[in-house]
Amino acid sequence: MFDAAVVPLLQRELPLAEDFVCRTLRTVGIGESQVADRIGNRLLEVVAHGLELGYCAHVGAVDIRFAAKGAPAKQLVGEAEAVVRAELGKYIFAEDDDTLEAVVVRLLTERKQTLALAESCTGGGIANRITNVPGSSAVLLASLVTYANAAKQKFVGVRAETLAAHGAVSEAVAREMAEGARRETGADYALAVTGIAGPGGGSEAKPVGTVFIGFASASESFALKQFNPLDRETFKQVTGTQALETLRRKILALE
Repeated sequence: MFDAAVVPLLQRELPLAEDFVCRTLRTVGIGESQVADRIGNRLLEVVAHGLELGYCAHVGAVDIRFAAKGAPAKQLVGEAEAVVRAELGKYIFAEDDDTLEAVVVRLLTERKQTLALAESCTGGGIANRITNVPGSSAVLLASLVTYANAAKQKFVGVRAETLAAHGAVSEAVAREMAEGARRETGADYALAVTGIAGPGGGSEAKPVGTVFIGFASASESFALKQFNPLDRETFKQVTGTQALETLRRKILALE
């Protein structure tokens, strides 16, 4: 509403005295200090000519904001964006206000591909993010919150011997959850998450914050181990972001 109605009104009634250009690149999978270390020095000259450079860290993501005013504004922002894309290209998932879940839905829609989810520690949080995106019904076939071990066995076919040998929070179980979700739904891709959100339930071998993200497609299946020692809600948000980013990179064949 604000962007559609108020901004045009302000631009018409209170025009800027000089040109102003602003652009944001959104990154995931890399920390704010790493972002600054990798691009800060490379942008010193552009900053010296009037570019404003800022970083904004969110839960699991970092935004890089460029702004400039006056006649060279467009050129300065363009030069800075080119540098950052060259240095951090694989970490950039969106521009301006776009979200990771919207990007994933758009990529799947464009390719006419589908997704299934098997969530444990995130409790349906990934499905919630996906279904917040208009048009997600075209790509999300099902989301199974297989919280209990019995549910993992019944609904996505995790084997009892796998649970007994490795425990619910393990690479093997995450992979079988993803494989089972894909098999049971016929989706092109499946994501699965199983972890220890805390504050209790951890051990020396698997401390609170341990999580495994499973992925399955027609050509491969695997599970990635992550460690998110955060409060319970933030753990769930970060884990969801890591899972969606795993899918985005696989769709785009990024390393």
